[in-house]
Amino acid sequence: MNGNSPELFSLVDEDGVQQEFEMIDKMEIDGAVYYALVPCYDDPAEDLESDGELVVLKSEYEGNEEFLVSIDDDDEYDRIGNMFIERLNVEFEEE
Repeated sequence: MNGNSPELFSLVDEDGVQQEFEMIDKMEIDGAVYYALVPCYDDPAEDLESDGELVVLKSEYEGNEEFLVSIDDDDEYDRIGNMFIERLNVEFEEE
């Protein structure tokens, strides 16, 4: 993570709804790259009302194009999600 402007991703859910997300962390584990994202809102009130949901996605490639995809395996999702939570807790404790 860096102190520069946030890295934003525009994602479309299964219902076709587009939402902006900010990447708060990225890890490479066992040769796979994972991203921890939180939703971004245009209205600060919406940001305050959000539940602070952490979205964890996995990077996959089709040819040279990178896609962020859901992690379908529950064990993998729980393991990676917990690793992000631990890292973020340590970082916020240090600040």
